[in-house]
Amino acid sequence: MRTDMIGVVTLILVFLAWLVFGAIFLLRKKPPKAEETKRVAAAKWGIALQGVGFALVGSFHRAQWWSLPPSLLGEVIFAAATVMLACSSCWFCLRAVRTLGKRWTCEARVIEGHELITQGPYAVVRNPIYLGMFGLMVATGLAYTTWWALGAAILVFLLGNRIRIRAEEKLLREAFGEQFDDYARRIPAFFPRQL
Repeated sequence: MRTDMIGVVTLILVFLAWLVFGAIFLLRKKPPKAEETKRVAAAKWGIALQGVGFALVGSFHRAQWWSLPPSLLGEVIFAAATVMLACSSCWFCLRAVRTLGKRWTCEARVIEGHELITQGPYAVVRNPIYLGMFGLMVATGLAYTTWWALGAAILVFLLGNRIRIRAEEKLLREAFGEQFDDYARRIPAFFPRQL
């Protein structure tokens, strides 16, 4: 009974992190109407695959919360780590969206007067919002889904992520040239160098 309660509380807290994640994007500053100079259509395939990763995590509920031998301490540590991953992922997304301000949009594009952002979370990784999305997906998988579904979701998400990052960074290289190349040499694309 106690085991089930830990699982339910963990799932509720991860769900609340999802609500915060959604609010980050719904309540953000809207981008200004500006003349677009270029947009990347290929990134849509990456977005679709990332979505499939999220769908896999949400589609396969495991029968029991804790699949290892009974251990209250182990369950509490696992639950706390899962919730911390969800919360820190939301916090990282929030910081990234705030750093971008009105420049953030769903699709990669370059507008007139576009600047390359390299501070805040963008000084840790070049794609902090995607890293936050990934962390939230993994936390959800740890709290809810089967291990094989989480593994498949991670693979599909990372494939979509790679497609999306390559397409978007091609656009940024064209727009910012050596400035972007220097940034890319210093800062990793997705996983931080030091965890």
